[in-house]
Amino acid sequence: MESKIQEYAKRLKLSWIRQNYQDVQATSNEEYLLKLLELEIQQREERRINLLLSQASLPKIPSVPFKWDEIEYNQGLTKDYLLEGQFIESQENLIFYGGVGTGKTFLSTLIGLNAIQKYGNQIRFYTVAGLVNRLLDANEKGTLSRFFKQMEKLDLLILDELGYIPLHKQGAELLFQVISLCYERKSLIITTNLRFGEWNHVFGDPILTEAVIDRLIHHSHLVVFKGPSNRMKESLLQS
Repeated sequence: MESKIQEYAKRLKLSWIRQNYQDVQATSNEEYLLKLLELEIQQREERRINLLLSQASLPKIPSVPFKWDEIEYNQGLTKDYLLEGQFIESQENLIFYGGVGTGKTFLSTLIGLNAIQKYGNQIRFYTVAGLVNRLLDANEKGTLSRFFKQMEKLDLLILDELGYIPLHKQGAELLFQVISLCYERKSLIITTNLRFGEWNHVFGDPILTEAVIDRLIHHSHLVVFKGPSNRMKESLLQS
């Protein structure tokens, strides 16, 4: 009988039940069955969340609380709206603007983690340079359409460090395609150290820059990071 239970559990893809059904204690058949199903669902959910976290490629975050008093955002925006990912439901964008080391990546990662762990959203984190390299590579290999289909499954795309490296023409155009793909269908978080008026230094073409900004600022919120560089402070404390 034991082998039959394991066989049927395997055929039904009940991996937790297959391995652990003998360890469950209950006072009735109904309680036993309920516990089995609950634990199977819990194990599946944990596996799914771990897979989403792995696919997201989120960076590690500091083991200190985020300093909410060092950011500014427009009226109507709240901490919960940001952290709970309510903007994702509305397919809105967040633009995080501030100097190097002021917490832009920290907050975007916190939002991504929360969206995965609480709501099971599909998230992907890239530096802008990293994404452009992936796009150029996919374009060269003829797999760009497959890559775009993967992007279409996302709920939130986080693009970090816009402005650190100027883009070549083809890379800028491919990045624009990604932004257009997300427009009014997916949410974006963009972190940057440049004002909008300086974005042409990145894209190298005023018309393309205007088109990018136009798509990003429509349905978006600007969050300004005004604190000093945390990395600079850590360096000074250690010296």
